Amino acid sequence: MAALKEKIQILFVDMPEKNHHSELSNVSLAGLLITVGIVFGDIGTSPLYVVKAIIAGADHFSKQLVYGALSCVFWTLTLQTTFKYVFITLRADNHGEGGIFALFALMKKKSTWAAIATMIGGSALLADGVITPSITVTSSIEGLKLINPNIPVIPVVIVIITILFFFQQFGSKFIGKSFGPIMVVWFGMLAVLGFVQLTTYPEILSALNPYYIYDFLVNYPKGFILLGAIFLCTTGAEALYSDMGHCGIKNIRVSWMFVKVALLLNYFGQGAWLMNHPQSVADLNPFYSIMPQWFLLPGILIATAASVIASQALITGSYTLISEAVSLNFWPKIKILHPTTIKGQVYIPFINWLLWISVCFVVFFFEESSNMEAAYGLSITFTMIMTSILLIYYLFQKNVNIYILFLLAMLFAIVEGSFLIANLHKFWEGGWFSVVLAFVFFAVMIGWFFGRRIKNRHISFVNVNKYLHLFEDLSKDKTIAPISTNLVYIIKANELYQIESKVMYSIFNKQPKRAKTYWLLHVNVVDEPDTFSYEVNQFIPGTLIRVDFHLGFKVEPRINLYFKEVLKDMVASGEIKLSSSYESLKKHHM
Repeated sequence: MAALKEKIQILFVDMPEKNHHSELSNVSLAGLLITVGIVFGDIGTSPLYVVKAIIAGADHFSKQLVYGALSCVFWTLTLQTTFKYVFITLRADNHGEGGIFALFALMKKKSTWAAIATMIGGSALLADGVITPSITVTSSIEGLKLINPNIPVIPVVIVIITILFFFQQFGSKFIGKSFGPIMVVWFGMLAVLGFVQLTTYPEILSALNPYYIYDFLVNYPKGFILLGAIFLCTTGAEALYSDMGHCGIKNIRVSWMFVKVALLLNYFGQGAWLMNHPQSVADLNPFYSIMPQWFLLPGILIATAASVIASQALITGSYTLISEAVSLNFWPKIKILHPTTIKGQVYIPFINWLLWISVCFVVFFFEESSNMEAAYGLSITFTMIMTSILLIYYLFQKNVNIYILFLLAMLFAIVEGSFLIANLHKFWEGGWFSVVLAFVFFAVMIGWFFGRRIKNRHISFVNVNKYLHLFEDLSKDKTIAPISTNLVYIIKANELYQIESKVMYSIFNKQPKRAKTYWLLHVNVVDEPDTFSYEVNQFIPGTLIRVDFHLGFKVEPRINLYFKEVLKDMVASGEIKLSSSYESLKKHHM
């Protein structure tokens, strides 16, 4: 087994699991650079549209609006992103892996309601993978209108998105190396642009006072509804948890300090510009307005690169979600390709082109990023709520103090419940699209989950020991033409000596299938994400052999590959011989 695991690791160009996670647990410059490039693309591109969305939905412009909205942004990033995700949720790691599916796999008792909550959260996250590329790329390209108002935004966006999805089949191995440096430049640009504006109106920093939240929500017209736009500043928080396995908890926490400062400087810089230019807020995007005229084109190019990186992260994240869902039996078996030798990098053609069609539909249907903002946020709110529910349940199973759990539950309920209510007001303005899309994904998951459960109830099993003499006699019966030297069946029986009755019927009834060796392969998905092991049981040496693979839910079920390596190991150890049974071929060692 050790030899096979070593071969599999070589094939994936990865290091052993223990060393891999120990390296991730250490903070390093390379680790921080990778983290900035992978984890923070979604939340890092939010300044492109958050302040613009707040102003567009406001009743009227005032100091109360700007200060209240910025205070909400600061405390949302502090409570929702920093406290909930960076400080608490990252602790719920499954052997270094994160995400809602990893959290479900951590449960000691996997009840049906927890499975349903996981499927709701996963479905909503997949829907977010459609909206994020649409709004980020469109927002960045819209900046070109400041240079030339006649530039056709939609065709340019469609071309960029099409190229992005087309190149998914080749993997992101090479372009991925540049993600970190580009995002560092992006966040550096956010910080510098924001700081320059802050120096012109430093009083804006008083918006850190949470009193302005109270004043905004209670006294400003439609203040509570504007929480739906404010929520967009934290939509990428779920990615911090989902991508933990790629970067490590310490690298995420350290790099988040840099990212959060850059984001806040830019948000408050946009607020300072608004206070200095109250007459110009109607039709302009404050993000581009804080740029010097000479920097517009470089700034737009950097913004476009950052939006492509954010989109890339969401797209590859969608593949990973589907791959994990298949392993956990939340999604039907689907064609999964491996475009590179990098462990964990997958490409799912059906999902890729489904996402492309959906993203193009969003761009054509909503046309402008301001219209897409209504569709954005609602689905990811459901993901965050489901993560909170599962997190509280997990902490309860870990015997965390009940009073602490109650306080956490109340905090999450107040914050996320408020955002949900505010986002529901955007349902008919575009929020319906993300909900419908999430519902389609959920319908597939729930249908497959319960359909498979019902089907398994009707599978009958028999004890293989009762048929050992039949296997031995059939294998030697020369009156029956051999159908194959090796006959392989994938079985569902978890018990060692059980086998589906339909498999026995297939072998012995009507047209008996004679073979030299019968192989029974069983795959057991375990809760640990990167586990790989196998065990061999020879019921009849050389004739009837069962191989049980124990795979973590993040390990791709490449059974053909694993089985070939098992055969090589067994031949090398002398347990079996794979030479031809035909004398003419055996003579030539074939």
